[in-house]
Amino acid sequence: MYKRVSTGVLMTGLAALASTAAQADELSDAERAARTEVWAPVPPVVAAPAGGVPSDAVVLFDGTDLSAWEGEEGGPAEWRVEDGAMTVVPGAGGIRTREAFCDVQLHLEWRTPADIDGFDGQDRGNSGVFLQQRYEIQVLDSHDNPTYANGQAASIYKQHMPLVNASREPGEWQSYDILYTAPRFDDGGELDTPAHVTVLHNGVLVQHHATIQGTTEWIGAPSYDEAHGCAPLYLQDHDAAVSFRNIWIREL
Repeated sequence: MYKRVSTGVLMTGLAALASTAAQADELSDAERAARTEVWAPVPPVVAAPAGGVPSDAVVLFDGTDLSAWEGEEGGPAEWRVEDGAMTVVPGAGGIRTREAFCDVQLHLEWRTPADIDGFDGQDRGNSGVFLQQRYEIQVLDSHDNPTYANGQAASIYKQHMPLVNASREPGEWQSYDILYTAPRFDDGGELDTPAHVTVLHNGVLVQHHATIQGTTEWIGAPSYDEAHGCAPLYLQDHDAAVSFRNIWIREL
């Protein structure tokens, strides 16, 4: 049913609107613009030197030592450090950061071996960057090297192929810039929000806010089979002498 509104109430409302409009008309452009300006809180200042590391980043590898890392089961990280890079020692196992992380911006540079004789597909320069030690961004020599698309370089392994193949030739340095949002779990341990990741490979967008479907699996489907909190960044030993350098991370 419609409710009858008295003429007096209607006229009062119209008068109020007219008064408000009149007051707005009396404001200057600067005063009207100021109504949508936000001055606080002021964003913190972060120094961002050209080609350098942001001032609020955690440096995980500066080319000198592996003090920020340990072996995948604990103990010393046993990769080789020389000429400003750290290189997988095949058979030594992967390495993980001593510190745990959740949401991050990650920068790292990597290089697959230049000698590719006798190697192809997944056997050519294979490694991986595991966010929270569970979710892999594939590292692989994908320059003129056919393999399954959701297993090539910059794929979310076995989940999402990259939008394009931005790979450089074997033996050349390449870069990943990764924006990662960790999954959230409810009080009962059930998944509330899945993880998401954006990846730039050599400055080219290859994963755009892609949904991570669960833990990385070589065989079978991914799943979020257990709730977890922050966890280390992990670099994989996949029996190839892949090198890494200039690794830094920003907690978001």
